[in-house]
Amino acid sequence: MKKNNFVFMTAAIAVLMAGVATFTACDKDDDKKEEKKEQKDAIPQGYVDLGLESGTLWKDQNESGQDFYTYEEAVAQFGDKLPTKDQLMELRNTCEWEWTGNGCKVTGPNGKSITLPAKGYRGCEGSTTYEVGSRGNYWSSTPASTNETAWYLTFDASDVDMAGYLRCLGYSVRLVYHE
Repeated sequence: MKKNNFVFMTAAIAVLMAGVATFTACDKDDDKKEEKKEQKDAIPQGYVDLGLESGTLWKDQNESGQDFYTYEEAVAQFGDKLPTKDQLMELRNTCEWEWTGNGCKVTGPNGKSITLPAKGYRGCEGSTTYEVGSRGNYWSSTPASTNETAWYLTFDASDVDMAGYLRCLGYSVRLVYHE
């Protein structure tokens, strides 16, 4: 009888130890999942989470260095950090737009906002600027109907719209981050 108790006790201890190992493994897995969630939830410096359904984060300011880029310059320099037409459409359609006198405050569904300055645009000849302070134009990475046009977001004090126009024009650039 004592031998059976010893075998039973040994088996019981083994089961308990396996259970502890299982709980420990679960705890480690939970820690790893939490760490990954925190990494995913971490917002890269200089970007704002507007609470968009796509998860797209928007840079908090325009790219510095120059005010205007042709479409080719923007795509070559910024690549997939340049927003797509769909990302600009989501910004246009799901955010609140408020004219501030020299641009728009764009507030997302979660209440956080970015400001898009109305820098106007630079003509194709490369030197003259137009509509500075009264209109904003921001390139997308999406080509339009011909090799000479591309999609961009445009706004003024009364309207926000998407259009396709000449790639040689100089428009502003606002970058995005999306995993």
